[in-house]
Amino acid sequence: MISAVVYGGDGVTEYDDLGAARDADGTTWVHATDATSAEMEAIADAFDVHPLTIEDVRNDVRAKTEEFADYTFLLVKIAALARGETSFAEEVVTTAVGLFLGDDWVVSVSTGAAAPVDRVLRAVQSGDERLLQRGPDFTAYRILDVIVDEYFELLDAIEDQIERIEEEVVAAPDRETLDRINSTRRELLSIRKQIWPAREAVGVLARGDPDQVHEETEKYYRDVYDHLVQLADLTETYRDLVAGSRDIYLNALSQSTNEVMKTLTVVATIFIPLTFVAGVYGMNFDPGASPYNMPELGWSMGYPAVMLGMALMGTIMLVHFRRRGYL
Repeated sequence: MISAVVYGGDGVTEYDDLGAARDADGTTWVHATDATSAEMEAIADAFDVHPLTIEDVRNDVRAKTEEFADYTFLLVKIAALARGETSFAEEVVTTAVGLFLGDDWVVSVSTGAAAPVDRVLRAVQSGDERLLQRGPDFTAYRILDVIVDEYFELLDAIEDQIERIEEEVVAAPDRETLDRINSTRRELLSIRKQIWPAREAVGVLARGDPDQVHEETEKYYRDVYDHLVQLADLTETYRDLVAGSRDIYLNALSQSTNEVMKTLTVVATIFIPLTFVAGVYGMNFDPGASPYNMPELGWSMGYPAVMLGMALMGTIMLVHFRRRGYL
């Protein structure tokens, strides 16, 4: 769906014809949400946009800024969390937004739903004075600012996940805890892949390199750039927290394994002498052949004595290990 508005000191006017919207006096903004190939081609023809930039939007390439003779092209990504295949796994899904910034026009094209851009468009249509009194470079800034603000909300949601993971790791870590840790690590890696290129792309505008960015607007782009730097730092911090939770989980798992092994070792140690005694008296020697061939086998109390000795031996070793803290 394509929306075309022209705004300025006289208010806001909506157009159905893209050519008429571009030729009208004021600032022209054309926005295509979930644009089809035909709609993208129509926009490219109306504003003389290079077809390779349209292909970049379609192919969802990394964020970047390119300068052309009559306009500047900026590609950024809208990011959101989407529920994965399991009840706890989430993944970061992105929507490419292409911004074409001319001297008196701006075009925004998205491959899917672009709620942040729609909010800015509604602000223009409702007569927001800040947007109406400034040029297309300020409109492009507002779009970028809203998109970047949503990254903060995204990281806030991931921070809540990390807090829950830390509580689980301390309380009762299990296999699902490790799955949550790995899922969160993947989310942060995906966000990092979006933030770093976006920071480089916005940095070009913050320096005022394109002719379409006026000097009085550069400070606004620098503010967006600073937010992206902060987002990059937060992402690295959260990655460290997740790595720490993973280390705690592995240490807890290792400690649990060590406790099991220690218990099994104590049990095996207790049964080693008992097994030796049972093995000795399991030998088939004939007492009648020699007085040295297990003479105690002829003793009427031999069996009770051996069993009592084995029980006493096991008890003594059990008490010893308990006092040493092995059990």
